[in-house]
Amino acid sequence: MTKSLIPKILFFLAGFLILAFIKVTSAGEHAYAGWILMAFFFSIALAFRSYPLLKGYSFTVMIFAAVSLAMYYPQYFVYVGDFKLSKLILPLMQIIMFGMGTGLSIKDFARVMQMPKGVIVGVLCHYTIMPFIGFTVTKIFSFPPEVAAGIILIGSCPNGLASNVMSFLARANLALAVTLTAVSTLIAPLVTPMLMQLLAGQYIQIDFWSMVWDITKIIILPIGAGLTFNYFLHGKFKVLDDIMPVISMLGIVLIIVVITSAGRNELLVVGPLLILAVTTHNLLGYFLGYWTARLMRMKENDCRTIALEVGLQNGGLASGLALAMGKLATVGLAPAVFAPVMNISGSSLALWWRAHPLGDESTKYEVQDTKYQEPISPDEI
Repeated sequence: MTKSLIPKILFFLAGFLILAFIKVTSAGEHAYAGWILMAFFFSIALAFRSYPLLKGYSFTVMIFAAVSLAMYYPQYFVYVGDFKLSKLILPLMQIIMFGMGTGLSIKDFARVMQMPKGVIVGVLCHYTIMPFIGFTVTKIFSFPPEVAAGIILIGSCPNGLASNVMSFLARANLALAVTLTAVSTLIAPLVTPMLMQLLAGQYIQIDFWSMVWDITKIIILPIGAGLTFNYFLHGKFKVLDDIMPVISMLGIVLIIVVITSAGRNELLVVGPLLILAVTTHNLLGYFLGYWTARLMRMKENDCRTIALEVGLQNGGLASGLALAMGKLATVGLAPAVFAPVMNISGSSLALWWRAHPLGDESTKYEVQDTKYQEPISPDEI
């Protein structure tokens, strides 16, 4: 069997599976429908990996496969025996943030002095555009208070690692992207609770100092440990560089599945509107981030970077905070939906920009300025 034949077989199998799903669903055999839908998405994801243009979407499609199971069989993803799976969310986030710390160095923070305009504009855009778009979206859509608070929460969180991956794919200013992610993450313990108290306090009660501590233990302490590890032991544990992206991706999938299972009943009620709301939130983040940077007369390369940094959020942190508040099934819904939406939109935008390079326009900060390497999947990690 030739290698080129494999994706064609997978696409054919996916076509057969979606027809089977429609037939089984029509017959009311829902006990089997979830497994068939999962197999459909899984086949599509494997087929995508054979095409450079589609490979970036394979992990996102894998998320859809996992979510399919969570929606049809939520009982399997709430408890394993007497162990509640939601207890894994915080340690998984800490492991992911530790991995982020091992990928950073003091040089990433020193770049603040090298490109202060880009950092200042990027951070201000991120912490003004996304929170206030989220607040506006909650006024347009009539969501239950805790679901609305979740939309504001995802908008008030720092950049996610996905923004760095997308900047790499788009051939944008990766050094600026890494620095913006680092700076926005470090100031999150104060800025995120402040924004939540200001914008979401009308929907749910916000304990400012409790949220400060939650963010500190979820991201700041693990990133600090990762930075320390990188400073003293860089290059001595190459296996860590190889396995951290895999652990991160599996962690994100598990987090989304657990949240989807916990909030399955609420998601069935608000699902379509919530998808529309978070998609609007996400796309407006790209649009307003890009054009604000253009108005500030920044280079096209930096404008693209800031657009991605503004539109892509740390959904894992938002999920962890929702869990810490004891509202995973409601406040945690928007972050769970936002993650796959931003992966699809971010990958599409990055690949479109990659196909439309800047020509001979030179940039001061090239990809080589950072030791960041393309992960095994250009999706949310």
